[in-house]
Amino acid sequence: MQRPIILVAEDDDALRRMYRLELEVGGFEVQEARNGLDALYRIDSDPPDAVLLDIEMPLVNGIVVRQDIAARASTRHIPVIIVTGSAEDFDWLDVTCVLRKPVPAGTLVDTLSRCLT
Repeated sequence: MQRPIILVAEDDDALRRMYRLELEVGGFEVQEARNGLDALYRIDSDPPDAVLLDIEMPLVNGIVVRQDIAARASTRHIPVIIVTGSAEDFDWLDVTCVLRKPVPAGTLVDTLSRCLT
């Protein structure tokens, strides 16, 4: 059985590595994007099973990435989990879940497991 592919779009290198480790230990295959533009390219070239998306990223922010995913018939089915340090309400983005930084250990795997079942 193929492991689900998760795209981690996070500009903070340390957080991205931490998320990657937790997800790989949890049974997921992980792709990484350092900014929103890289995330859009990766989603377009090899759509993941879910996207773990930071909001405040350089070049293209997470809001634009989410809107692009939702606008395309080929990607709108992909669950998007926002991970942010912002206290802003993101319900209007129509995402699967919003996690607030710092994310407690185990929360990413639990959240993604629920999203993909």
